[in-house]
Amino acid sequence: MLGRKRQKPEDLELTPQLLVAAYCQGVFPMARTRHSRGVEWFSPDPRAVLPLDGFRCSTNIRKKLRNGAFNVQHDTAFRDVITACSHPRPGHPDTWINDDIVEAFTQLHHLGLAHSVEAWKDGELVGGLYGIALGGAFFGESMFHRPELGGTDASKVCLAHLVDHLNDRGFTLLDAQINSPHMSQFGTVDIRRKDYLRRLEEALQIDATW
Repeated sequence: MLGRKRQKPEDLELTPQLLVAAYCQGVFPMARTRHSRGVEWFSPDPRAVLPLDGFRCSTNIRKKLRNGAFNVQHDTAFRDVITACSHPRPGHPDTWINDDIVEAFTQLHHLGLAHSVEAWKDGELVGGLYGIALGGAFFGESMFHRPELGGTDASKVCLAHLVDHLNDRGFTLLDAQINSPHMSQFGTVDIRRKDYLRRLEEALQIDATW
């Protein structure tokens, strides 16, 4: 069940400062639709996390990551990634990423706090993901892939790369926010909100570098 703050979507301007303060308290924004104004604020109970030491990755995805099926990069096309994540996809006619979120997260990226992982093939952006890094916590937001451009499994390869990167850099928490059958295949688990907040507080004390 989602814990929703009693706040009208248009009451607060979505700024980088507000986003950082919210994420440090375990709260994140979602828009009603990609065309709506403003956002609503959520703190789910239970909370979904992807254990960095329990990531489940298929042999096929590992092989694609190792053999260079995609050219995986960081932070070279953040706005393109978040914009692609905001677009509807088969089976999902709408998304929760509106223009307010795109703009605020892009500002966070320019401040060095929001990051993207991109998969490129033949010069085309065929998949990616984005999120926020604070201390030793990474808050995963959304992923996309473009199979029509040869990007089958590109988002999964980006996720595998992200987990390796976070482990190498000393991160301790990968927040997946709300679980789903898609995310559970990678080992995502639900924990109580109070346990999540304790782990978040500990992670924020870590001086990890993206």
